[in-house]
Amino acid sequence: MSIDRIVMAFAGSMILVSLALAHFFSEWWLLLAAFVGLNLLQAAFTGFCPLAIVLKRAGCSTGPAFR
Repeated sequence: MSIDRIVMAFAGSMILVSLALAHFFSEWWLLLAAFVGLNLLQAAFTGFCPLAIVLKRAGCSTGPAFR
């Protein structure tokens, strides 16, 4: 699996976990979803993604978005 797909899967998972935690525990967990969304937005414009950097160093194959 390429870095692009891993990043999208991880971001989607974090947003879903955040929504579940907000529903069952506290609305403050929505800040996690907001953080993930903002990080995805800035990565779309700058190409900088901390998770992509970690995955690249771990030896995952690159995709078209994160080189």
